[in-house]
Amino acid sequence: MKWEPVPEHEMNSTLDGDQSSHPFCLLALGYSETVSFCLLEALIVVFLTTLIISGNIIVIFVFHCAPLLNHHTTSYFIQTMAYADLLVGVSCLVPFLSLLHYPLPMEEAMTCQVFGFIISVLKSVSMTSLACISIDRYIAITKPLTYNTLVTPGRLRLCIFLIWLYSILVFLPAFFHWGKPGYHGDVFQWCAVSWHTNLYFTLFIVVMLYAPAALIVCFTYFNIFRICQQHTKEISERQAQFSSRNEETGEAQTCPDKRYAMVLFRITSVFYVLWLPYILYFLLESSTGCSSHLASFLTTWLAISNSFCNCIIYSLSNSVFQRGLKGLSGTVCTSCTSHTTAKDPYTVRWKRPLNGCHI
Repeated sequence: MKWEPVPEHEMNSTLDGDQSSHPFCLLALGYSETVSFCLLEALIVVFLTTLIISGNIIVIFVFHCAPLLNHHTTSYFIQTMAYADLLVGVSCLVPFLSLLHYPLPMEEAMTCQVFGFIISVLKSVSMTSLACISIDRYIAITKPLTYNTLVTPGRLRLCIFLIWLYSILVFLPAFFHWGKPGYHGDVFQWCAVSWHTNLYFTLFIVVMLYAPAALIVCFTYFNIFRICQQHTKEISERQAQFSSRNEETGEAQTCPDKRYAMVLFRITSVFYVLWLPYILYFLLESSTGCSSHLASFLTTWLAISNSFCNCIIYSLSNSVFQRGLKGLSGTVCTSCTSHTTAKDPYTVRWKRPLNGCHI
């Protein structure tokens, strides 16, 4: 389906008339029954929003309450991703409220542009942070002796600042009529109907963000696993030559870095798997002009759902995170139990906080 150009005054009058007659829903376009589709769209948005906000709040609290997780420098980037994903969830409350017909804080055109820009920047922060994590692990494995001098807390903070600045600059031209940065704002009628993608701006985003991040991740993790495999092979050969050396000692020297790299690789893989349909459709729609509201809605919210996946991957893959999560839940349950069972405030027994985490 290709959109035909419509004069601006006719488009504005059409939009005004449509908004006054029935609610706008991407899933309802082309169907006679709009209420059920609008309800389905609102349920999908609020479901993902709830998962994203709750999941990333848990990640942030666990990192705060489990100091062992902060021993790796990658925790700086992971927490940055958690805060960015949390902001994604909070921002998604805006389209949800619009589906419930709450008045928008500003003009619809400006609201959807700002919303699309914010979501694009936040997801760019996550994508760039994943690339920086892979570089950090690559340096840790290839240059272990000089790693602490190369990667310092000050440089990490500077890198995080540059990540945010770079992400803003990449999508800033969208405000200067370069084109549409993505489909995140298409829950608003103006963005879905009047704001079109531009092939050159899409290629600009791909060249400046998507392609470099993907190439960096592929290069670094390929070399990380290749080096880990070489180290494991060398240790096995030495164990065969010197049978007195315990096999468990050799595993302890190589497996921790590889296991941690595997956790980070799973996070990166899930991120790109969920974002790949969105990127492919973005390129296809920008180059051919063919568009589908259903495809844009499904690919966009599939990509946004990645903001919740990190919590699941950590809880399934990282034993330190699992212990921190259990400790946090135990502390919360103990605190709730003590408040409900204590009858005399002077007889309340104070519990030891979990590693400095005060509930």
